[in-house]
Amino acid sequence: MREKIHPKYIDTVVKCGCGNSFTTRSTRKEIVVDVCNVCHPFYTGKERFLDAGGRIEKFKNKFAGNYASLSKKKKK
Repeated sequence: MREKIHPKYIDTVVKCGCGNSFTTRSTRKEIVVDVCNVCHPFYTGKERFLDAGGRIEKFKNKFAGNYASLSKKKKK
């Protein structure tokens, strides 16, 4: 390996918006995140499926019929 081209790998404090913090290693002194394993719905067991505004139905309706980019032209 070449000398003096690699960044310093130091202990890093990761801070979450919920107030949780933990230590890891990185090239930065501090990392601020919005969601961590303590407050993320997948890890807390409060995960729920939301279909706000019928997004799935809108998608299916959009691509179910004759959509311009999906229709194949027949060769003569």
